[in-house]
Amino acid sequence: MSTHLTILGFNSAIPTVNSAPTAQLLEMEERHFLIDCGEGTQVQLRKAKSRFSKINHIFISHLHGDHCFGLPGLIASFRLLGRETPMHIYGPKGIAEMLETIFRLTETHRGFEIIYHELSSKQSEKIYEDQRVEVFTIPLKHRIYCNGYLFREKQKPRHLNIKEIIKYPEIETCDYHNLKLGKDFILKDGYVLKNEVLTTDPTKSVSYAFCSDTRYSEEIIPIIQNVDVLYHEATFLHDLSEMAQHTGHSTALEAARIARKAQVGKLILGHFSNRYQDLSVFTDEARKIFAETYLPQQLIPVQIG
Repeated sequence: MSTHLTILGFNSAIPTVNSAPTAQLLEMEERHFLIDCGEGTQVQLRKAKSRFSKINHIFISHLHGDHCFGLPGLIASFRLLGRETPMHIYGPKGIAEMLETIFRLTETHRGFEIIYHELSSKQSEKIYEDQRVEVFTIPLKHRIYCNGYLFREKQKPRHLNIKEIIKYPEIETCDYHNLKLGKDFILKDGYVLKNEVLTTDPTKSVSYAFCSDTRYSEEIIPIIQNVDVLYHEATFLHDLSEMAQHTGHSTALEAARIARKAQVGKLILGHFSNRYQDLSVFTDEARKIFAETYLPQQLIPVQIG
C-alpha cells in the first residue's frame, strides 16, 4: 500500500494564477491527512479529484492566513456536502477560538462534531496514533508559534513464506497472525522453528516531514533524521539570508543544509517569495549542498518510499 503526497499549493503569502498558498494532502495507509489549508484549498482538492469525505484529520502549522484562511470555507463545504462524521483539527492554541468565532458571526451551522487538538508545547510530541500511523510535531522557529509535522508508518507485518510453512502441517491459518508479528513457532515435539525461516522481511515503512515557516534551526534534525521525504520552506535565496532571519523564514541553501545533516532521502522546497519568477534558481542553489532537491509539482501526486 503506497504513500502519496499531493501538493495542493506551495506559494507564500499571496496567491497567484499558477500557485495557491500552502496546503498538502498526504495519503498514508489509507488515511487522508490534510496539512495546512491556505486560501482556495477546497478548489485545489477538487482539481486533485480528492474525496472530501475521506479527510478526517487536518493539521495546521500556524495561524498566519496563507496557512489557514481556507479552513472556514472548507468546513462550511463539508456541512453542505452532508458530512456527519467527526473532524479532528490539530493546530496552535487559539485555532478553536478563531474558527468558532467565524462560525458564530456567520451563523454557520455544522452537522458534525469538530474535535480540536490545540498545541502549545515547544517540544516534539506525539499527537496522533493508530494501528498503522503515528504523527509527531516538529517545533519550528517562526514569528508566531508554529509546528511542522512528522508522519511515520509503523513497522509493517512480516511476509509469510508459504513455501516453507506448508512443510509443517502443525502450522494452521490461525497461527499466521503471530508469525507476521515476528514470533517463532514451537512444534509439538518442542522444536523451535525460527521466525526468519517462516517469514521474510516486511515492506519498509516510510516517513514524511513537513516543515512550514521557520528560521534555520538545527534543533529539528534529530526529529526528522532519515525521513524519506522532507518538505522544507525556502522563501528566499541565500543572498537575502538577513531578510529570511528577520521575517522568520529560511533560504534554499539553509533548507539543503538541514536535509544533508538529517540525511533525508529527498528534499522538496516550497513557500517561495513572489519576487522570484524563475523557481529553478532555488534548486540551483540547494543542489550545491544536497543533490536530491526538487521543486514542488502542484496537483501531481508524488510517491513516498
